[in-house]
This record gives sequence, C-alpha cells and structure tokens, in this order.
Amino acid sequence: MPREPKSFEEAITATDFSSEDYCGTSYAAKLLGLSVATVQSLVEKGEIDAWKTLGGHRRIALQSINAYLAKNNPQVAKVVDTDPKHRLRVLLVEDDEATRELYQLQFEDWDLPVDCTWMPSALEALMDIASMRPDLLITDLSMPGVDGIEMLKALKRNQQLADMQIIVISGLPPEAIEERGGLPPDAHRLQKPVNFDWLHGYVTALVTANRKWHH
Repeated sequence: MPREPKSFEEAITATDFSSEDYCGTSYAAKLLGLSVATVQSLVEKGEIDAWKTLGGHRRIALQSINAYLAKNNPQVAKVVDTDPKHRLRVLLVEDDEATRELYQLQFEDWDLPVDCTWMPSALEALMDIASMRPDLLITDLSMPGVDGIEMLKALKRNQQLADMQIIVISGLPPEAIEERGGLPPDAHRLQKPVNFDWLHGYVTALVTANRKWHH
C-alpha cells in the first residue's frame, strides 16, 4: 500500500527536510520554459506526475519533468541537465509585486550572468529551494503565511544549502527580529528601502567568486 505523503507544512519542519526529488509549479514552469497555467494543464492531463499537499500546493516530480523534456524537447533537456555552472543562481522572495518588479528592472540593467527566480511567498520558496540550490537567497521577512524568519529557520536544518549566501531586506527593527529568534549568523541584513548600489557590488563580487570556484 503506498505511503500517504505527509503535508508539506509538516515536511518543512522535519529534521531531514529536503525536496530534492520534487519541485513546485513555478520552478517546473521555469525548467520547462512554459507558463504556470500550461504546467498545471499538463498535470491535470497526467502528462507530468504530481501530487497535492494538504495546503493545496502541487508538488511535481523532477524525474517526470526530465522525462517530459526528453520526449518533447530533447534540446532543452540537455540544457536543463547540464545546469550552466558559470551563472550565478539567485532566488528572490518578496510578496509585494511592485518591489519584485523594481528588483527585476535593476537585475536586467546590471546585465550580469545571473539566473534569477522570483517567488511571491516563503512557502513557494521552501518547496523549490532544495532542487534549485541557489547561490544567493534575497528575502523579505514580513510575508503572509510562512514568513521569512520561519523560512530561514527551516533552511538552517538543510546541510545541502549550507554554502548559500543570504541577504535579508526588511523594514523590521533589529529588536523585533531578535525577539523572533534572529537571523542566521552569516546573513546580511539590509534596511528598506533597498540600497541597490550595495546590492550590485555584492552580486558582482559573488559572480566573480562563482567563476573561480567552478573553473
């Protein structure tokens, strides 16, 4: 009898938290080069294997994504599998759409070798972060549902993400953050509004370091 999957909400608080074999709809859409609506349609048709958490979030099997690519678009499958090492992988978590758009404009202006994924909630980020393995996480703290502080606590337990750089950008005063358990010791904290000159310098330095590590 197949084991009933526990809810994702339970999974992220488990000590062995990892979602290596599964990803959420947003990341699946990025890998497949399709819209989120098209990915949902493929799931409904049974062309991609997925299941729903108790909270209603779809979890999609990465193996199933690779199988779909190999069958329908082998050229893209090769690109996805090789995962270009010279590009910096950035995950940005921000629930405010206007702020996300501001970040996007800045990143496009910088014209750096960066693959940036934008997510509107900490829960979505937690669903995908282990399969994405970003080099840099940029996150807000005050978000509805699972907030940034809870997300960072869950990530601390995942050894595979130990090398990930973290930048926290928040309007919360330091005392309020400390009261809730504080941030990981190596996280950089920036006060809102964002100092994009500092962020540009930091990301540029990471890109340079990234090239050295992978040569």
